[in-house]
Amino acid sequence: MPAADRRRGCPTPTLQGAQVGGDRLGLRARPIDDITAAPIPARRRARVAGIAGSPMTPRPPASRLEQLLRSRRFAITAEIAPPASCDADDLLRKAAPLRGLADAVNVTDGASARAHLSAPIAAALLVREGIEPILQLTCRDRNRIALEADLMGAAACGVHNLLCLTGDDPKAGDQPEAKAVFDVDSTTLTKIARDLRDAGALPSGRKVSGHAAFFLGAADVPIDPPPLWRPDKLAAKVAAGAEFVQTQFCMDCGIVARYATRLSEHAATRELAVLIGIAPLRSAKSARWMKQHLFGTIIPDALVVRLEAAANPAAEGERIAIELIEQLATIPGIAGVHVMAPANEAAVPAVIAEARRRLPRP
Repeated sequence: MPAADRRRGCPTPTLQGAQVGGDRLGLRARPIDDITAAPIPARRRARVAGIAGSPMTPRPPASRLEQLLRSRRFAITAEIAPPASCDADDLLRKAAPLRGLADAVNVTDGASARAHLSAPIAAALLVREGIEPILQLTCRDRNRIALEADLMGAAACGVHNLLCLTGDDPKAGDQPEAKAVFDVDSTTLTKIARDLRDAGALPSGRKVSGHAAFFLGAADVPIDPPPLWRPDKLAAKVAAGAEFVQTQFCMDCGIVARYATRLSEHAATRELAVLIGIAPLRSAKSARWMKQHLFGTIIPDALVVRLEAAANPAAEGERIAIELIEQLATIPGIAGVHVMAPANEAAVPAVIAEARRRLPRP
């Protein structure tokens, strides 16, 4: 394969210098102990996601992210939407500023029900560049056969972290006449990925050669739990194989603390690694739009007022995000944060860098 083709293609399947739990197919992978996350304070280690050595995960860690969470270090993940582009360099320019800052980078799959560069291909390109991806796979656009093929392809290209999602309704996108598939839901897709990893088999029972070293994630929407609330939907995802969860935006630490406490009270969710979604808000107008249009988003009114009063709202939004990361790192049961920035991706690297400076060092 010509050099230019190798640069833009799927990583070659030769496991050169692979690291346990973080094999990058020999392409500038950091060893598993070269992690940037801050340690979780000792006083809350017992209640943070207990995946380390748990009965759920007797296998070796599949990725650096999984190793980090097992070692109970506070993780910071970020997110990029692949561009509408046929040029791999356009993707890499978006991801490069996060190298060495984010512990893993989510690659969205047709976000907002719009076509972008293929998420599995984008994740494979990040692997080759030494950036650990979290591949988001949605059930909207593929039937189970296509999803199973993408799972095998991801494993073959060294993509280990998966976030299984349902996907936005096509009517919300720029081609509303597109037909949704939804052959399976996100819980079923999680189980398919788990069985491919643990049993080396497809739902039909057909055996698959090679090994799918996956670390499986799910999404959730934090709430201020009322009395008698049970995390039944999340528990079903855990039963299907989910080991970590990334949440919708929740920028109220009081609600996060109560949500985490309730998760810890239920055996099914007690050992789940929970990463809370936050954003560097650009303005009060942006915060209001998110609250109105992004289901489940929690942004306290006090933060909106603070943005309104700021001489530089964007800079104030970054300060708020950094403060939130510091506060969330002290909440029992919270394993990390997931930093998302709709239309404001350029702010994310600086927020993560400053947050890492303030958090306790390993």
